[in-house]
Amino acid sequence: MNWNPDLYQRTLHLAARAHGDQKMPGSGHPYVVHLAMVCAEVLRVPGLDTDFALQCALLHDTLEDTAMTADAVLQAFGPDVLAGVQALTKRADLPKTEAMQDSLRRILECPPEVAAVKLADRITNLQPPPSQWSREKRRAYQEEARLIHRQLASRCPVLGERLAAKIEAYAEYIA
Repeated sequence: MNWNPDLYQRTLHLAARAHGDQKMPGSGHPYVVHLAMVCAEVLRVPGLDTDFALQCALLHDTLEDTAMTADAVLQAFGPDVLAGVQALTKRADLPKTEAMQDSLRRILECPPEVAAVKLADRITNLQPPPSQWSREKRRAYQEEARLIHRQLASRCPVLGERLAAKIEAYAEYIA
């Protein structure tokens, strides 16, 4: 596996600036910790375009959760990275029940690195949920993870298997 640490650092710095003082829900850690965790999962997968996958991983929440614009991503990293990040971004103009399915459809139209990022993102999110989440919300989150698994696991079997195990382990937070 060969990747460019200078490109990683440039992308990480842009993502860290975009996310600013945001914290990971439930942990209080700086949001950049989540981004690093997603990258760590992606690095487990052989055969990916690692630079592209890491850029999408670092930027996957910027359009959805920060003031960063699509044009800024395009100018900094080009159309391929922008397309990956946009596919990973749920559209705000859709009802919540449709937004994930729409994003998964768009992810399936992208290179497998984008699916790997989505799988890695959900793997890292299946940690102990925020204490204020109801049992119903936790159950719905697990079901959404199953949807992601059904749609994307075949695009990246290494992370598909890991997500399946995390989904089952998450049951302890619902019981």
